[in-house]
Amino acid sequence: MKYQIGHAGRIVVARFEDREDVLGSLCNIAKKEDIKAAAFYLVGGMREARIVVGPEKDEMPPTPVWKTLGESHEVVGFGTIFWQGEEPKVHFHGAFGKKDMVKVGCMREMTETFLVLEAVIIEIKGVNAVREFDAVSGLTLLRL
Repeated sequence: MKYQIGHAGRIVVARFEDREDVLGSLCNIAKKEDIKAAAFYLVGGMREARIVVGPEKDEMPPTPVWKTLGESHEVVGFGTIFWQGEEPKVHFHGAFGKKDMVKVGCMREMTETFLVLEAVIIEIKGVNAVREFDAVSGLTLLRL
């Protein structure tokens, strides 16, 4: 295990409107505000998203299992923002529910708000964590 100690910096509260790109908007905020490390919460509605719900098998590199929301869902979850080179990279895991159906996974593509989605972003100061490509897993992972 590796870890660093930091402290809370600025807190950003954002409201995403209907049909906004959630992951793209989070990256835009990180760029505009020069937020190099952050944790965030999301709550609200998603119209569309592609999520990974686990690997096919417990092997390296993992083959992701993809699910598509395809219609409005409630969402709640937690994520982080760290940079890879010159770009912020978002990692978000959440629960997505519609009627009696619930999906839990890592939101990665086609992230579109339904009605309204709220984000609370907490900047982390004093750490130098970044994301780097890991050849073994084929994923972009956190490096401390």
